[in-house]
Amino acid sequence: MRVVVVGGGIGGLALGAGLRRRGVEVAVFDRDTDVAATGGYHITLDERAQSALRELVPADTVQRLLASASALRLRDADAWWDRRGRLLGRGGDLGDSSGVDVDRVTLRTLLAEAVGDDLHLGRTVSGVDHGDDGTPRVLFTDAAPVPADLLVGADGTHSLVARHLAGGPTNTPAGIIGFSGRTLATDLSAGEQRRLGPRSGLAIGPRGAALYIGFLDPVGRPALDAPELRMSVTTGPTYIWGAMFPASPLTDSLRHLREAELRAGLLRTFHARGWDERRLEVIARAAPHSVAAYRFNAASTRAADLAPWPAGRITAFGDAVHATPPTAGMGAGAAIRDAADLVQRLGDVADGTTTLTEAVTRFEAGMRRRGSQALTPAMRTVRLILATDTTLGAAATALTTPLLAAAARLRH
Repeated sequence: MRVVVVGGGIGGLALGAGLRRRGVEVAVFDRDTDVAATGGYHITLDERAQSALRELVPADTVQRLLASASALRLRDADAWWDRRGRLLGRGGDLGDSSGVDVDRVTLRTLLAEAVGDDLHLGRTVSGVDHGDDGTPRVLFTDAAPVPADLLVGADGTHSLVARHLAGGPTNTPAGIIGFSGRTLATDLSAGEQRRLGPRSGLAIGPRGAALYIGFLDPVGRPALDAPELRMSVTTGPTYIWGAMFPASPLTDSLRHLREAELRAGLLRTFHARGWDERRLEVIARAAPHSVAAYRFNAASTRAADLAPWPAGRITAFGDAVHATPPTAGMGAGAAIRDAADLVQRLGDVADGTTTLTEAVTRFEAGMRRRGSQALTPAMRTVRLILATDTTLGAAATALTTPLLAAAARLRH
């Protein structure tokens, strides 16, 4: 069996690595020329995602990942703040958590190594079709078509493969524009370092403004204390933050700015919504080259709406099917679990216990459930942010946050 994977993101590389490890002929194609040329948030992997990775990559790759990741159990409980930096509440104790946070670059690099020579970079896919004998093929802008027994789309939110299968887009804009950046903890004032602490948190204000601040410290709080295996691109305590605003002509215009200009535009937008300037230090002191903008897209939260096509020799997974906003930190983990499930199903085909169509049918059924489970909490946060942008929601946010802050002070 020959499997061709379109897309060399986290999901596509995980699938390629798993198939290669099982001895399946596989080719992964991606338009990037460098696997380290990727941005976005850090990635949270829960125990389910880690268990899937253990099935996909060699044990030493898992060890290197853990040595390059922050352990959630070594982090303080998450926090919720208002726009003035007042504490509204805390999450549960993380002492028993097996989850980890890892740089996207680190994870993608490790997975690419596991795929090895089966990864083909700098290859731009223009579409998919079938040959005269019905064999699925990948079409390229500058190369001959490549046939496959199974063609898999792991090409993200704007997937050509999923669009081919569904006859149109598989997701829509979620109504939020996101902005991300990285700030060294040591670049912050002593007061902000104390307030933010070794934890992740979320601040929400009226008019749909929100700021997520994620804490990453794979050296000081590693999931596995093995410095000789470490390859994290983050080498000190770092806040990887994400600002969120409802989509509007104003926030759309910010997307055209770059680096320091984008950072300044973000600060102006928060100021206009009444945020305390002192609590925006994490943005003001971010590395300018790290600041970027992107649109949140989301698929339906209903499992029945996902992968709305009959199973066959072309399929897709991850964000290509269940595009998930980063507001719950579950999208990448779901894609990795998709990859592990597909590898297992194709193993059943190799063993002769099922047909390829039956295997894809079972895989897609499981993928729909996983996608819905990841999307539901992510969209809950999206809807909460958007609700504060209504007249009633803005007034309720402004009125209730001081009360919540007062209650938090009494509790602590």
